[in-house]
Amino acid sequence: MEKKKVAIPLVCHGHSRPVVDLFYSPVTPDGYFLISASKDTNPMLRNGETGDWIGTFQGHKGAVWSCCLDRNALRAASASADFSAKVWDALTGDELHSFEHKHIVRACAFSEDTHLLLTGGMEKTLRVYDMNRPDAAPRELDKSPGSVRTAAWLHSDQTILSSCTDMGGVRLWDVRTGKIVQTLETKASVTSAEVSQDGRFITTADGSSVKFWDANHFGLVKSYDMPCNVESASLEPKSGSKFVAGGEDLWVHVFDFFTGEEIACNKGHHGPVHCVRFAPGGESYASGSEDGTIRIWQLSPANSDDNEAANANGKTTAGVNEVTTKIEGFHIPKEGQTEG
Repeated sequence: MEKKKVAIPLVCHGHSRPVVDLFYSPVTPDGYFLISASKDTNPMLRNGETGDWIGTFQGHKGAVWSCCLDRNALRAASASADFSAKVWDALTGDELHSFEHKHIVRACAFSEDTHLLLTGGMEKTLRVYDMNRPDAAPRELDKSPGSVRTAAWLHSDQTILSSCTDMGGVRLWDVRTGKIVQTLETKASVTSAEVSQDGRFITTADGSSVKFWDANHFGLVKSYDMPCNVESASLEPKSGSKFVAGGEDLWVHVFDFFTGEEIACNKGHHGPVHCVRFAPGGESYASGSEDGTIRIWQLSPANSDDNEAANANGKTTAGVNEVTTKIEGFHIPKEGQTEG
């Protein structure tokens, strides 16, 4: 029997509480970047390829539930339990805007053209902010049927999709009318919804199921039962032949998109996996966990014998203390900082 290669991840330390959301930027002239949201109130920006810490966005007073970067990775946004969504300068770490809400904000997403910011949360209201007129009142869509858990843009910013914390289904909103035009039905509530890089598929995780939907005709393409309840799933962006899923069993699973067969099972996290996302080139994927770490895994792991970067514990670490690439002006997290 062929011995399976053991994946040795880059382990990214720095967060002091669970990591609940991850977002990769597209490839930019400066490479690509990874932003993470954590209950420790401090979103962090990293080099997406190496995991090296670049900086920390400081200013939230509560857990940060969602984070994103615009397509040029020049601005970041974060959604927090402190009833605000904030927009940041991703080069300096400075806070550019703070949009106050009346309840916990769970989701945020920049439009493809980068001019709009979408937010949603416990208020059951989706709001669209104009980044060219940030002081203007946001546009509000029709009331969501439940508390918003995820939100994303589709169809060149003509459609918005959202899911709810307390009910199944993904709702598709026509941006022009602000009304729901279709619902993709699921039994359990959808905890992760991702639009594929080419715009063809919507990948959802609900309960112990990962589903793939046609993003243009909205039919169900594939549905696979998972070995446990999964919180997040992500489709490989280049060939679309594999997907990753993570959840309550602490493992990061890799599956064949066409057959649903498990290809790899990566062990290393010490708590449930809350979020998984593929890098824009598809060569690696990141996982964030209750244990406060981010792990970056290569899709085709090298033999551990060949991996000179591995330390004595068999892990490559990219910690806050070892980073050489810092962007000037970024705020460095203070020791002993606590959650608000």
